[in-house]
Order: sequence, then C-alpha cells, then structure tokens
Amino acid sequence: MGILSWVILGLIAGVLAKWILPGAQPGGIIITIIVGIVGGVLGGYIGTHLGLGTVHGFDLRSLLLAIGGAVVLLLLYQMLSSR
Repeated sequence: MGILSWVILGLIAGVLAKWILPGAQPGGIIITIIVGIVGGVLGGYIGTHLGLGTVHGFDLRSLLLAIGGAVVLLLLYQMLSSR
C-alpha cells in the first residue's frame, strides 16, 4: 500500500472508531488520521497473531482490523486519561 492509501485508510478507520466509541478523545483531522493509522498497525499486528491472516491491501478485512485497532487505541487513551 502506498502512503496515500495508508492516510485514507487511517482517516476512515479513525472516524469510524470515534463514531463507535464516542467520548472525550483527542480531536482534529490530523489526530484522527494518526489514530487510524496507528490503530491499523495495531489491528494488523493483533490480527496476524490471532491467525486472521496478514494485511496486504485496502480491503474489508484490512478496514475492520484497522477500526478494531483504533477502537483499542481509543479505549487505552480513555483509561489512561481518566486517572
């Protein structure tokens, strides 16, 4: 995947993760893209170790793994910021 694909996937995953998990998260389009990209990497890592296969391109499975990783990332942020 090219860098533009990662940014688009990150934006979509970040927006959907924030929609799934509303609350006090860091805002802004750049932060949303970063959360989505890092969530995609985290979701791909977790998915690979759970036996769901590797992420090779922009498809539904990649998007779902990225959204799942972004949701996990936002949950961790909420747990750490609530202290």
